[in-house]
Amino acid sequence: MFPQDPPSGAPQALAHLAASPLLAHLNSEQLAAVTLPAGHALILAGAGSGKTRVLTTRIAWLLQNGYATPGGVLAVTFTNKAAKEMVTRLSAMLPLNVRGMWIGTFHGLCNRLLRAHHRAAGLPQAFQILDTQDQLSAVKRLCKQYAVDDERFPPKQLAYFISGCKEEGLRPGSVPAHDSDARKKTEIYQLYEEQCQREGVVDFGELMLRSHELLRDNAAIRTHYQQRFAHILVDEFQDTSKLQYAWLKQFAGDTVDGRLQARGSVIAVGDDDQSIYAFRGARVGNMTDFVREFDVRQQIKLEQNYRSHSNILDSANALISHNSQRLGKNLRTVQGPGEPVRVYEAETDTQEARWMVEEIGQLVQHNGFERMEIAVLYRSNAQSRVIESALFNAGMPYRVYGGLRFFERAEIKHALAYLRLLENPHDDTSFLRVLNFPPRGIGARSVELLQDTARTAGCSLHDGVGAVAGKAGANLAAFVAMVRALRAQTQGLSLREIVEQMLESTGLVEHFRSEKEGADRIENLQELVNAAESFVMQEGLGRDAVALPTQSPASQGLDPDSPAPDEPPARMPDGDTGETLSPLAAFLSHAALEAGDNQARTGQDAVQLMTVHASKGLEFDGVFIGGMEEGLFPHENSANARDALEEERRLMYVAITRARKRLYLSRAHTRLLHGKTRYNAPSRFFDELPEGALKWITSRPRGWGIPDSGALNGYSSSAKDPFGFQSKTPSSPPAVLQEAAPAQGLRAGMAVFHNRFGEGRVLSVEGRGDDARTQVHFPRHGTKWLVLSIAKLTVVDC
Repeated sequence: MFPQDPPSGAPQALAHLAASPLLAHLNSEQLAAVTLPAGHALILAGAGSGKTRVLTTRIAWLLQNGYATPGGVLAVTFTNKAAKEMVTRLSAMLPLNVRGMWIGTFHGLCNRLLRAHHRAAGLPQAFQILDTQDQLSAVKRLCKQYAVDDERFPPKQLAYFISGCKEEGLRPGSVPAHDSDARKKTEIYQLYEEQCQREGVVDFGELMLRSHELLRDNAAIRTHYQQRFAHILVDEFQDTSKLQYAWLKQFAGDTVDGRLQARGSVIAVGDDDQSIYAFRGARVGNMTDFVREFDVRQQIKLEQNYRSHSNILDSANALISHNSQRLGKNLRTVQGPGEPVRVYEAETDTQEARWMVEEIGQLVQHNGFERMEIAVLYRSNAQSRVIESALFNAGMPYRVYGGLRFFERAEIKHALAYLRLLENPHDDTSFLRVLNFPPRGIGARSVELLQDTARTAGCSLHDGVGAVAGKAGANLAAFVAMVRALRAQTQGLSLREIVEQMLESTGLVEHFRSEKEGADRIENLQELVNAAESFVMQEGLGRDAVALPTQSPASQGLDPDSPAPDEPPARMPDGDTGETLSPLAAFLSHAALEAGDNQARTGQDAVQLMTVHASKGLEFDGVFIGGMEEGLFPHENSANARDALEEERRLMYVAITRARKRLYLSRAHTRLLHGKTRYNAPSRFFDELPEGALKWITSRPRGWGIPDSGALNGYSSSAKDPFGFQSKTPSSPPAVLQEAAPAQGLRAGMAVFHNRFGEGRVLSVEGRGDDARTQVHFPRHGTKWLVLSIAKLTVVDC
């Protein structure tokens, strides 16, 4: 029987529970979360608070105490890495086979659901998954086929439009079309859907939408899963989208008269202060909606941070406190203050990068840091160029996190396309990718002829080959015959043998042998063989497996006393049980899902470079955050929207909390970005950090007094620290801060004109010759430091 009283109300009971080996290493907050009674709960898990430990221990505790069976738990997270880590930890905690449990990413679990109920979902059993690149290729092919103006309707924007519609749960017939452009995009969306259905493929958005529709429209299937999953746990809940939240509610219960009748226990774990993916559709408001719609009575805050020292945490807490739309929590640590947060101001972005490299060298040589435990974070990818250049010139190894992933490399995409054709010859995207690769004399004209023939006949390219005559038809037929022969050759082979046979028969390896720099590509193709064998071993299939039951007890995560895998399991509502999914089809799904996941860090001892978005979920001994300037961080697109500015602040919060021991912040007076020299004021975020936690490692510039973020709204700041920030006071017209020696004829008080910023008033001038610079207040752009040898200023009056 499940305990009915909240553990938090019974300290003695908690102390008794903590004596269990499973719970021995939990703090009081974690223990309360792990041993929550039946019901819905929200766990606000701060950065570095051990939420993965809480989630896995919660599942283990439920299973160990008989409150749940392996098949009765649904655990959802956002990355394959996180899902694998949960399974690994559970395997170490419990003497159970947990591999068949429903633990995975949203897209992975949707794929599993649709495979089990493909007929009810209107899909072929061997449907293929289009990753982002494949989806764009499919849209481009469609645009070419229907002569869509790609300047007016760029394929990438069309792909975003289609994904956005699916995220909102909108099929083409439901999309509002108020003008001709919207009607055209909706028409293309409809054609794209028909093309995907004809070819038996789904994109990532379709995985989510179609599985949601499957549950929504099929009461028998929905009721089955609602009764089965008595315990639902959701990680990173702040990153869920509108559609993902709706999908979860289908598992949790039905909506009756506008009210959700939720069953079982739903535990949402997340941190609203780390919601940074609005551009992907994430909706931080799902957390407050969850509390209201599920009538959540239990809320637990995990505020004990095990990662960082208090100077870093104090900075994060102070910064995020300026956001108004948050549930509220305060990180704390017992590790002591540690080193102060170091702040550096450079004249140029080049100087900023050189300083970073010098500091990194000091950390490695004198402080014992490993290079792989040092990260340089930036708001925009364009910032990395100058940093990479400085690292290269210093001979310091580095790695740009987020480069092409293994399954996204061209040679691997070609190999996967051949494998996909073995499973589904009607996959036109894969067909076109390898039709003439390696080259086999099939030119663009032949491809156009085939596409016209297939379109007229309403069939796939594969089925249209027989209707093409002449030499073109012969070459096309030879390709189809080659694929057909390969399919026959691979019947009954293990997955590894299938991949090896494909590489040999298609000539991919031989093709790259003739390339000057083909050795790396051949190594990657050989690694694909290893990846295939590793996959079947990790899935428990064995090297020689040739079939994978989709509805065996292992794949369903049923109890150990369920029927053995070779016995027919209990029939599901749609009758899709007992069918098999080949290891090849399973591997292809795995590859597509991995291509859409975050890239894991390698073991190379190299400095890590990445955007702040890419850093989420990672941690490092030393972190450098560059480009702390208005218009860059926070980004200029957030200037006029409160919600956007609050997301920028959450992004900064994420960046700060990546650091364990050392945190560095820096800015530059001038920055060359996107081909233009920028002159930006310091980021307003400096004004939101606690002075006691900061240490400036550059001297205070003369005449440094910068109106803060409210300067254009009736407030100004007076000089107090190296960035001139102080508490806000009612403003008056900008005052002359410093009389300086004339430079290029300028002096304080002059009105000047700048081609970008317009008319402004000189506040101060300092330096001579090429080093001369001026501080100018522009009514519409704030105060800027301008290097006179670069900026072209025109004197308006004296």
